[in-house]
Amino acid sequence: MMKMATSKVWIRRMRVEDIPHVHEIDVASFTLPWPESSYRFEIEANPSAHLWVAEKENDQGQFEIVGMIVVWLIIDEAHIATFAVHPAHRRLGIGQRLLAQALLEMHRMGAQRYTLEVRRSNLAAQSLYRKFGFEVISVRPGYYRDNHEDALIMNLDHVDVPQVERLLHEEDETGSLSMRGGQP
Repeated sequence: MMKMATSKVWIRRMRVEDIPHVHEIDVASFTLPWPESSYRFEIEANPSAHLWVAEKENDQGQFEIVGMIVVWLIIDEAHIATFAVHPAHRRLGIGQRLLAQALLEMHRMGAQRYTLEVRRSNLAAQSLYRKFGFEVISVRPGYYRDNHEDALIMNLDHVDVPQVERLLHEEDETGSLSMRGGQP
């Protein structure tokens, strides 16, 4: 199936009313999705949490959420807690743009280090993270409860701002990226 991507992608802060759509992406993407209540907590009660969604205009001219990322900023370390693009919208550069936006925002807020866990078998995600300079620094054996798969701990010690800005604005089949609803 060929993916048609003629509309723009917008990135904006996640809102409470986005939770059902974000949860759908989570369920479609992970065998251990977060419950909706976790997203509500992150938005309403966790001052360390920073959440964004990617929206795309569909054929009917309506905006649909196609990706999300949650990052915790603790002192000077940004931890990517969860990050996914809906399976129907993958390989269009949306994840790259979401990650780039999050890294730039965290850098502006004072993050010095960036970390995440990724399944050993998730080669596509690992490839994306490496594009930004993340490196595997350790392994958490049996980290994932569903199948006891190992988690690779990936770390980034320095955001190369010009490189990340280039990745944020890189052209691909989705056209251009815009911010919707003001600053992210």
